[in-house]
Amino acid sequence: MCAARIEGRSSAYYRRHHAKADGRSLYLYGYAPHEGEAGPEFDEAVSSGSEMRFHPLRQEWALYSPHRQNRTFKPSDAANPLAPARPGGPMTEIPFSDFELAIFGNRFPSLHPEAPEPFSAPWKARPAIGDAEVVVFSPAAEGSLATIGQARRILLVEALIDRYQHHFSAGAAYVLPFENRGEAVGVTLAHPHGQIYSFPVIPEPQARAADAFSQGYDLEGDRQDWGAEFSVADAGGVFSYCPPFGRFPYETWLSTRARKQGPWDFSADEVDGLASLLGDTVARYDRLFDQPMPYMMSFHGAPNGLSKGFQFSVQFYPIMRSAGRLKYLASVEQATGVFTVDVDPRAAAADLRQAG
Repeated sequence: MCAARIEGRSSAYYRRHHAKADGRSLYLYGYAPHEGEAGPEFDEAVSSGSEMRFHPLRQEWALYSPHRQNRTFKPSDAANPLAPARPGGPMTEIPFSDFELAIFGNRFPSLHPEAPEPFSAPWKARPAIGDAEVVVFSPAAEGSLATIGQARRILLVEALIDRYQHHFSAGAAYVLPFENRGEAVGVTLAHPHGQIYSFPVIPEPQARAADAFSQGYDLEGDRQDWGAEFSVADAGGVFSYCPPFGRFPYETWLSTRARKQGPWDFSADEVDGLASLLGDTVARYDRLFDQPMPYMMSFHGAPNGLSKGFQFSVQFYPIMRSAGRLKYLASVEQATGVFTVDVDPRAAAADLRQAG
């Protein structure tokens, strides 16, 4: 299929859609039209059997996806499913010899557009209708947001905007692009990649955030009031900083000076600035303890239909508190949601500024 040219916020790019043999969609994004014939592909049925169940005391939904027990687990380099396909090599998720950036439906999804109705049961449940996608940052098997380069980071932001718009138009209540990095946070595929979840309900933390913004909370006003000691860097009207209420050691947020509901509202300068600070933040983390920092990162945009006053942010949750020491979520954090934070955000921001 021919690649479609799209005028992005920062620069034009191309999107090619490929229908995979098992029915999933693969989108190839690049600055040049993607060409070439697909090679051999996976052709097994993709499970859609997830469901959501409601916790009556925590007042939140959980996903139940037993089929994910069979997902790919720490494959060898030769069996890397996120690599470009090689002649005579094993099948991969991307059946082409090369690509710039790829997004495809997860083969082991927690959410699925055709999730069935749950069996009748004496608890509150609903089908896990939505989508789960894998975002492959680069064809290279090694690297990070810090090393893939500014042009590819801009392409990543543009591609995420494209997927936000797709999922919202399909009726998603909330869309969450995210990255888990490092075995310490449970990553089972080392190839640099992230994911996108499209939810049928607004998760509780995001619903609370939307309510706070609609009631007048001003994140940018607060950021300015905190002062320079919490700031790390800035680029293109986007700032990185360690909020004084951060729950993880060295927790870092990125947000814009102008109030924006999500990256779909960004100017070209803001896309460039966000892309730059995504790389800058990871580079600082890796220099902090002279090793790759394991972290969780997520894009926090406005929920569908609840955008009043909302301020977009990217939030990084690194889990090392010092060299060789991990921050574990133990009994108190899990039971109450009350975190014990080992590094004061002022000191964290100072350390990260020094790491620049």
